[in-house]
Amino acid sequence: MMSNGGNVETRPVWFVGSSFGSNDDQTERFLRGGLWEGGSENPRTGARYEELIRSINPGDRIAMKSAYVRKSGLPFDNRGLPVSVMRIKAIGTVRDNPRDGRSLRVDWHPVDDLREWYFYTNRQTVWQVQPASGQRNEGYAAALIDFTFDGQGQDMDFFRNAPYWWERFGDGSPGDRRFAWTGFYAEFADRLLAYRHDRGPLVAAIQDMANRSDVPMQITDQYADGGSGPLRDICPFTTIGLFNRGITDANRRAIAGMLAEFLGVEESVPGTFGGIPVLNNMNAWFFQYEVERPAGHIDALWRVFAEAMQFADAGDHEYRSDFVASYDDAINRHSVGPRLATGLYWIRAWDYLTLDSRSVQYMRQELKVPTPSGRLNAEEYLALRETLGERFEDMDFPVHSFPELSLAAWESQTNARTPDSDAPPVCEEEDAVEREPEPLIEPVPPYTIDDIVADGCFLERAALETILQRLRDKKNLILQGPPGTGKTWLAKKLAFALVGRKEEGLVRHLQFHPNLSYEDFVRGWRPGGTSGLTLVDGPFLQAIEETKGDPANDYVIVIEEINRGNPAQIFGEMLTLLEGDKRNRDNALALSYPCNDAERVFIPPNLYVIGTMNVADRSLALVDLALRRRFAFIDLEPTFGERWREWVSANHGVDDRFLLDIERRMNALNDVIAGDPGLGPNFRVGHSVVMPSANRVIEHPVEWFRQVVDTEIGPLLNEYWFDNGDRAKEQKEVLLRGIEA
Repeated sequence: MMSNGGNVETRPVWFVGSSFGSNDDQTERFLRGGLWEGGSENPRTGARYEELIRSINPGDRIAMKSAYVRKSGLPFDNRGLPVSVMRIKAIGTVRDNPRDGRSLRVDWHPVDDLREWYFYTNRQTVWQVQPASGQRNEGYAAALIDFTFDGQGQDMDFFRNAPYWWERFGDGSPGDRRFAWTGFYAEFADRLLAYRHDRGPLVAAIQDMANRSDVPMQITDQYADGGSGPLRDICPFTTIGLFNRGITDANRRAIAGMLAEFLGVEESVPGTFGGIPVLNNMNAWFFQYEVERPAGHIDALWRVFAEAMQFADAGDHEYRSDFVASYDDAINRHSVGPRLATGLYWIRAWDYLTLDSRSVQYMRQELKVPTPSGRLNAEEYLALRETLGERFEDMDFPVHSFPELSLAAWESQTNARTPDSDAPPVCEEEDAVEREPEPLIEPVPPYTIDDIVADGCFLERAALETILQRLRDKKNLILQGPPGTGKTWLAKKLAFALVGRKEEGLVRHLQFHPNLSYEDFVRGWRPGGTSGLTLVDGPFLQAIEETKGDPANDYVIVIEEINRGNPAQIFGEMLTLLEGDKRNRDNALALSYPCNDAERVFIPPNLYVIGTMNVADRSLALVDLALRRRFAFIDLEPTFGERWREWVSANHGVDDRFLLDIERRMNALNDVIAGDPGLGPNFRVGHSVVMPSANRVIEHPVEWFRQVVDTEIGPLLNEYWFDNGDRAKEQKEVLLRGIEA
């Protein structure tokens, strides 16, 4: 097979593994046979690599590597922390690709002096490295390629001080580092592991600490025989949770200090705990009372605790399967759930991400990283971990490590003064993870139909009640009408009335336009990090996940100009899921771009959609009948009259007699528009055009109305009668003829 050509300096470079199964090294066989194999016959790679392998072209450079973690014998001061390492075993050129997704023919050249490369590594069996990726971090790739194929050395100082690694290995004083606490937590976990198989002394020590009156530790248990008393067993995550709860920093330090002294931890107790996820005081155990607890529950937690540390420290796929099995066993047990990830983050913060509600919201909304809903199994969790790990190495990415992500999520929510209970957790069953400090927030007052009327709605109260009831029944509603009838204004007010309070966090505002696509609105591929394209959730899927995580509240999406795009194309399969009787898990569907084969999505019943539609827009296509079946349609019309006059007079100081004259003139204009064969009732001018801006007192009513006609009504009439300028001019003159205050 011939090469596809192209400059070798700009074509992808490939780094491939050489082990099958747990530890079956194929290096010598590959070298002797001039080949490389992977794909579906390799349990390590699997079918997910087949397309990538097919994309490799003859003439591409390729290197055989192995990736692992080391803590000692490094050519720089790693401060006792694990460092990712990649050893180059052989280099070569792809001679032929049969495009079977499993094999390559390669001209290999073994590397006599096995060379180690640090920091910028990848454990995947097939890793595509772009020499000129267009990313600011392409210097990483260029340095790796020069090291591998040209024998150049690695600039350790450059990598140590790059954003992804600086907090752990870079220059600067210890006081400059925000995550010094990770060392204490990691050593605490190491020392705690010694009690895995003999927990009696640990439980006794904790009970002794709890008996001290100055320490807030509630560890009373309930026994199967009906009695109660002190704990007789404990898991490692509950132990660490004793100083990771919603208590004061002083008490956290006190408890951490006593436990550290008992365990023999040498690292200093952290001075601050900002950004570290904590447990809810009302649910701070990872297991049930003894009377309810099934056998093996606490042992399962000790097992995943041990396997997680071994997998993180060894950095070897040999331990992956053990971790996966222990994780999946533990996460589905009562009282564990998604906060298992928080426990893993505590013990190895540089290796595991927390899935507390704030971090999940930050990943979805700020980082645009798709996060599967519900409880993530081990493979889903590791896939998300690997995706983020790749993105962290991009200099342009907002955060560069799991601790930095957690801190940024905490700071973004705290700065926004948003309580943790309002952030969407990753699962629906339980997420007892909170963060300190809790921001102080004034309660949000209720918002009702009476408030809509008081804010300036001119519809009758009974009409508003009917509209709101149709929204509750149908789940989806469209307000349609001529321009200026207050569609967007009323949509927002109805949204607040539905959720019961004027809380912006429960209402999202979007706008459709002709270029909007499914990929923008629901989910699609976007450039990002070193991985090329990344699946990114759009605002509609983000809203779904947010709503599912907070079933106690109603949420509303307000979509302005819903027919200005192509709704059927933009919604995709979501159009089916919008139906009121399909708002449940039984009707969940796979997405066009799934995160994994098992992912299914449904729209929760507490997510409502309000659309607005300008029926006078000539550019809009007819609304798809499928969309019409799923929405209740409400017609809004120009609403002048006594309510309008009273409002403008009371709030803007305009005389009622002048307003009565304006009303007469506007009604006359609308009669002309409605009777025009080329226009019709849909093109009438709404009342909001003659609604002064908020808090403005109109001192010169005639001049104000002239300005409205010249800058708003006039240009609209010019558009209506674009082929009859005299008609537009005539109607503007009629509006202003003989007007006086």
